[in-house]
Amino acid sequence: MSKAVKAMVTVELEGRYAGTDSACIVDLTRMNVQQQEELRKVLWGTSARLEVVKNSLARRAFQDGPLEPLGRSLDGPCALVTSLESVIDVAKVLVEAAKEFDQLTLKQAIIGGDPNLVTVEELSKMKSHAEMIGELAMLVSSPGRAVAGCLESPQSKIAGCLKVMINKAA
Repeated sequence: MSKAVKAMVTVELEGRYAGTDSACIVDLTRMNVQQQEELRKVLWGTSARLEVVKNSLARRAFQDGPLEPLGRSLDGPCALVTSLESVIDVAKVLVEAAKEFDQLTLKQAIIGGDPNLVTVEELSKMKSHAEMIGELAMLVSSPGRAVAGCLESPQSKIAGCLKVMINKAA
């Protein structure tokens, strides 16, 4: 590949991954074309994109960006998996796909541009954004539920009677 072509591809990769701060790296070399296409179809359902990238070009494209730590870890044949939505959900899909496709090798992952890389398996065990919001909503609403439960209980009747007696005495 000539230097001009490499420069053009690097610029294209920079543009494509400019807003991306989370991704997974997998190795597809032991998979045949049919298996790779099946994997792409599975990932397509989660709005994920699988792209084989040349390591040196990816390193240049990721330089000074949130994916730079991932670029430094690229070793051997690699494919980059990114998603517009939660990369944790994608990691869960990849782990399930690895059970189906023994030839799929899961490598490293990055989330939120964090310089500390994790394995795809570790990433799949994390809670997704939607799960975290659900837990937060539950934690925020639980004191309100406790108060509402107290107001509907027999103690609320006693409190109401005491309030009436206080108002009559005043």
